[in-house]
Amino acid sequence: MRTWFLCKVKYAKENEEGLLKSISEQYLVDAVSFTEAEAILYDRLGSQIRGDFQVTGISKSNIVDVFYYEDADIWHKCKITYLIADADSGKEKKVTQFMIVTAEDVKQAYDRIQESLSNMLVSFRVPDITESPIVEVFPFEKDEVAEQLPPGNFRPVNEIEQE
Repeated sequence: MRTWFLCKVKYAKENEEGLLKSISEQYLVDAVSFTEAEAILYDRLGSQIRGDFQVTGISKSNIVDVFYYEDADIWHKCKITYLIADADSGKEKKVTQFMIVTAEDVKQAYDRIQESLSNMLVSFRVPDITESPIVEVFPFEKDEVAEQLPPGNFRPVNEIEQE
């Protein structure tokens, strides 16, 4: 299961009049730890932001899934609720999850979350959709990890244990 971290970054940006204005933006990062989330931010934003920037906050996010569509750049946070049967007591339990999706407006976000979750086995409701302050999402990319590994004879642990 992915762990998403909500990260706040502060930097100085030049406005139309040529004056520097302090900007604070939020990013969502898929990482294993707080340290890795910060490292990913410095790696990705170092080439995007001109000048110095500072990571002012990192916290674990309650977001469980991300749905990206290329034709939109506004992130919407969607609250999803559904009922499941508790295995021990047999009673129904209400589950609430949060997901984000790119869309131009709330209606499009609703349609896209319905489409993205159409294969769910239980019926669900979408009681809340709000525009998110998240500027960009940095998902885990397997290729980046492979590039960082030094050359060597790497094998899965279970293959070594079988020998």
